[in-house]
Amino acid sequence: MQAERVEFPGAQGGALAGKLHAPRGRVRGWALFAHCFTCSKDLRAARELSGALAAEGIGTLRFDFTGLGQSEGEFAETSFTSNVEDLLAAAEFLRAQGRAPALLVGHSLGGAAALSAAPQIPECRAVVTLGAPSDPAHVAGLLADAVPELEARGEAQVEISGRQFTIRRKFLDDLDDAQLDGTLERLGRALLVCHSPQDGVVGIEHARRIFQAARHPKSFLSLDGADHLLSNPDDARYAGRVIATWCTRYLDPAAAPAPVGDAVRVVGGPQGYTQEVEVRGLHHQVADEPPKVGGADLGPSPYEYLLSGLGACTSMTLRMYADRKKWPLEGVEVVLRHRADHRKDCEDCPGEKAQRIDAITRELTLRGPLNAEQRERLTEIADRCPVHRTLTEGRVEVSTTRID
Repeated sequence: MQAERVEFPGAQGGALAGKLHAPRGRVRGWALFAHCFTCSKDLRAARELSGALAAEGIGTLRFDFTGLGQSEGEFAETSFTSNVEDLLAAAEFLRAQGRAPALLVGHSLGGAAALSAAPQIPECRAVVTLGAPSDPAHVAGLLADAVPELEARGEAQVEISGRQFTIRRKFLDDLDDAQLDGTLERLGRALLVCHSPQDGVVGIEHARRIFQAARHPKSFLSLDGADHLLSNPDDARYAGRVIATWCTRYLDPAAAPAPVGDAVRVVGGPQGYTQEVEVRGLHHQVADEPPKVGGADLGPSPYEYLLSGLGACTSMTLRMYADRKKWPLEGVEVVLRHRADHRKDCEDCPGEKAQRIDAITRELTLRGPLNAEQRERLTEIADRCPVHRTLTEGRVEVSTTRID
């Protein structure tokens, strides 16, 4: 899923670079993603998780903190507090577009920053942490070898994940001053703590402390087998799907459409062909078109749904008939294909005007110890399924009413 490049002013005045993942279908809400310490918005886990959220209808902005990635500014001049301020600037950027974030997601130190920023974002209803430390000062442990130089000179060069960074003493002092216990008690938002028991950078005990300090509503998700950076894309995508499901009840109820009872609702977004399909308010699917016609291939096409309806109805009808007759039908498989022929004349319909002929082929596989007569009769019954008769008998009238 393509992400739009964006820029907005950070807390220190420099331009911050971001990627905006907008859902192709109906937007259920907006999220703000904060990356881990010295990482960037382009960490694969950030891309995969943001894409997974967008695929579930939650637009997501991921961005580089000041001095990292493609954002302007000096990393040496930043601190935990400035990261929180950058998050607030990103929230303001979304707010100005009418996309204020209802969800904050933070990875590692970004999770601690998300917890600190959430009470200052009125629209925020839920927070998710991924491998977050219970105390931001935990990060100082990564810099232990540089402490003597920081004490003596006020700054030091440190190597983190093979890259060189300048750290100043005020960075550590700021970490020492950042306490989450009071923040968690006053969070006032739903919280989902995601952590891997195998996290070798921020141990699982940090998740326990965060969870115990927070008030309900709160939930925990074990990312079993994942490493700290969620370097396996399957782990990031899994987390994204679970987060999207979990946060649904905390999104703005006003953004949810009114119930449609026994009807089917289809909602399209501002771009692309992806459609959200809702059946009786209980079942949710996606319809789309294949890439060759400009779609994103996120779901079946409308004609594939039509074939699915016919196939399902055929199989159900055969099952009901066989049960009534007490025939040993053990299973039904229906394979359908659709083809549209544009002809000048309808050979089988004399006198009709030029029209398009839609051809659907249906292949039946009937399983079980059925005799030849039973198989022949079930093949005939296939043509009597209700959807088949709707498509081929009489005339279907569709009336359209516009509701503004």
